[in-house]
Amino acid sequence: MLVAVAATAAMAQNSVITPYSRFGYGILSDNATSSQRAMGGVGYAMQSGRQTNVMNPASYASIDSLTFLFDMGVDFTTLWSKENGKSQKDYGGGLDYITLQVPIAKRMGASVGILPYASVGYAFGNNIQNGATERNGSGSLNQLYLGFAGNPWKGLSLGFNFAYLFGNVYNQDYVSVSGGSQTLFERQMDVRDWRLDLGIQYRQQLTRRDAVTLGVVYSPKKDLHGNVYGIYYDTSVTNPKPDTVNVGDHKMKGKYSVPETWGVGLSWQRSYKLMAEVDFTYQPWSKAKYGNLAHFENAKLADRYRIAAGVQYTPAYRGGYFKRINYRFGAYYNRDYITVRDNNVRDYGVTLGFGFPVPAFKTIVNLGFEYRHRQAYPNPLLKEDYLNITLGINFNEMWFRKNKIY
Repeated sequence: MLVAVAATAAMAQNSVITPYSRFGYGILSDNATSSQRAMGGVGYAMQSGRQTNVMNPASYASIDSLTFLFDMGVDFTTLWSKENGKSQKDYGGGLDYITLQVPIAKRMGASVGILPYASVGYAFGNNIQNGATERNGSGSLNQLYLGFAGNPWKGLSLGFNFAYLFGNVYNQDYVSVSGGSQTLFERQMDVRDWRLDLGIQYRQQLTRRDAVTLGVVYSPKKDLHGNVYGIYYDTSVTNPKPDTVNVGDHKMKGKYSVPETWGVGLSWQRSYKLMAEVDFTYQPWSKAKYGNLAHFENAKLADRYRIAAGVQYTPAYRGGYFKRINYRFGAYYNRDYITVRDNNVRDYGVTLGFGFPVPAFKTIVNLGFEYRHRQAYPNPLLKEDYLNITLGINFNEMWFRKNKIY
């Protein structure tokens, strides 16, 4: 059943709608749930028994021994882009993630689910001398993960996620010459691999109500396994036959890789009322390998770093309905790993969200809004403005409570 869920999620992830996703592996994801995205995408130091935090698997140890968590999210995107004085509006959306978390022993928890790793989605065209080109891309790389965490000493939690990385990405360049040939170049990337995330959190109680948590996450670098095909079609002839480019050079091993990832976060929490966090992410993509393929331009990758901050405020854990709503705010800045003609791609955004409790239950409906601006630097090339709406449902129920017999 979980494999079927994974396949459904993989097909539904089509919210990326930017030409920048043409480069590298596409637009990267940071494993944030809908509630975390509303806080700027923080989570390395987040420790809560009421929501799943895949960003740091050490957090699974904080789950209550009677609690069952199931979280799923979808997002909807509106994009306004501008290039050379021309404006365009696009829409996207789809299933974002599915996670499940359960306690497995005292001070131990486990989680399983599916998350996006990178997504591709674009379609645009250009006029060339005596002809035109059309470019489009689609697909995603996804993570089907299983994670465990434990709390061996007071305040210290350790955890890991082991993920199966899979997916397909397609890039197509269609070239037509006036009164002449019509040619299609297609690059197909099929990834079948694994990855590992290691996490640690240390929580220090300052006062009866105040606590700080330090979180660190590390993912090792590794070569990717899978295949990359370059296929050439001459569509100007009847019944065109594909011609594979770089025959015998399809294996990704040794030619494509992902770098190590370091993430560190610091949070402060006052009871159930207020939580604030700052996160920093670093990935040395300039050291990663990304193979060249005939016809497609070479990919030059840059080191990526991201800084984010977020706040969650709940007026009262118990009381009137509006006092029990979670109010969330956040902001972030991201220097991406993508470069276009020696220009670095950068984006920043602000977020706002709400966690609406379901009456008579612990379940929370999370609604978030995000404004994002993306462009290259120093030459801005294509400027993009996004409005992302995220909707998540976090089922938080005490399924493992034993009923009393009177």
